[in-house]
Formats: sequence, C-alpha cells, structure tokens
Amino acid sequence: MSENILNLLNYTFFTNALLAALLASITCGIAGTYIVSRRMVFISGGITHASFGGIGIAWFMGINPVAGAAIFSILSAIGIEFVSSRSNVREDSAIGILWSLGMALGIIFIFITPGYAPNLMSYLFGSILTVGTTDLWLMTALAVFLILFFTGFYHLILFIAFDEAYARAHKAPVQLFKYLLISLVALTIVLNIRVVGIILVISFLTIPQSTANLFTHNFRNIILLSILIGIVGSVSGLLVSYYWNIPSGATIIFAFVILFALAKGFQVLMEKAMIRKQLNR
Repeated sequence: MSENILNLLNYTFFTNALLAALLASITCGIAGTYIVSRRMVFISGGITHASFGGIGIAWFMGINPVAGAAIFSILSAIGIEFVSSRSNVREDSAIGILWSLGMALGIIFIFITPGYAPNLMSYLFGSILTVGTTDLWLMTALAVFLILFFTGFYHLILFIAFDEAYARAHKAPVQLFKYLLISLVALTIVLNIRVVGIILVISFLTIPQSTANLFTHNFRNIILLSILIGIVGSVSGLLVSYYWNIPSGATIIFAFVILFALAKGFQVLMEKAMIRKQLNR
C-alpha cells in the first residue's frame, strides 16, 4: 500500500492534487474560522452559488471562468454585506436573491454561448485531479496573504468576529474590514471551486471548523486545528477517491463528516468519563 502511494507521487497530477488539498486546508481553515465565528455560513453559501453567474458570463465573453467567478463573487459578497448593514432588506432575502440570480445567470450564459459547452460537473462538484500549476500559484498567493492579513490584524478580526460593538466603540474601521474580510472569503471560495466544487465548497469552510470547535473555543486554535483536520480529511478522501474511482470532491467532504462524527463521539465519551469520575469521588 505504501509503495503504491509513493508511486503515485511520481505523477504530476497527483502531486498537484496533494498540494491543492494542503493549500485548500490552509485557506479554508483561516477563512472558514471567521465564517463560523460570525455565523455567516448561509452568507457563504450565497456567495458560493452566486459565483456560478460569474463563470457563465466569463465563458460567454471568452475569458477565464475563474476570473469571472472571482469578480462576480466579490461584488456579490460586498453587496450582501452592504445590504445587511445599510438597507431595510432582510439579509436572508438578499442572500436568496443573489444565490438564485447567480445560478440562473450561469446556466443562461453557458447555454447561449456558441460552440462546445463546458462540463458543469467540474464546476459544481470539483475535480482536484485536474488542478494545474496556475491554480496552485493562485492558491499559494491567497494562502500567504491570508496568513499575513490574519496575523497582522488578528485582534481587530477577533473583535469583529465576537464583539463588533466593542470594536466600533474604540473607533476601529469595522465596516472597511468587514468588506475586506468578506471579499477574502469570496476569493477563498472561488479558488477552491476546482478542489471540491460550488456545491461542496461550503462544507470545506465549515465542517473542519465545527469539528475543531468541539475541542477548543480559542480563535487561533480553531484555525490551526481546522487546518490539520482539513489536511487529514482531504488527503484521506483524495486517496480513497483515487483507489475506488469515485468523485474526489464528494469523497473529501464525506471524510470530513466521518472525522466530525468520530470527534463528536470521542467528546461524548470524554464527558461521560468525567461525569463518572466526579460521581465516584
């Protein structure tokens, strides 16, 4: 088994996939912790599905679909943040509208584009084994920027995530940073579409973080632990998908769910053991 894995490393597509899994774990681990801490999972789902509109428009215009998705996602993210803070339109309504609009635009523009239609499965469910060098460089740049950004503004991000009123009381540029952070979330979503796809990327941003949150409530520790869980889940899912010849994105998410179930079971057992220990005193 170990020899087979070592032989796989001789293939460029597989080493690219492993690097993509590592970078996805880092970027989603950082951005996802902010999402879970601010309870923005539904917002992230809206941004994720809205990105499909950018893919369709980019395909129609003959430009890189990832670039189109990035622009559309960032504009959608800023729009949601603006509407939720300065408009009387309910946040969930704005998310639902953009969610539906993005998916509808994507389907329409791909349909009316003359010539060969792209394989939508690769965008909807991901194809980590087709990740190229350009994708890896973009993911690396994002990972480095996220690390530097969250390290440099850690305390401000912490206040925005947990005590926004305190940050505003101290004259911090809260709204500016909320726009910046939601834009980084949008970029993280777009650059990880190739790994697990539009449908499943939200799981990459929430399941490892929720698993980490079972053991710690410290923001920094959640980031580190969710990155570790992301690496374990994505690499194991990638290997299983390769040997069983099943979709990689879905297998990675399934591995995350199994890790969450195991962690939850372990937590329950530990709590019962603590109760027994206290009763026996």
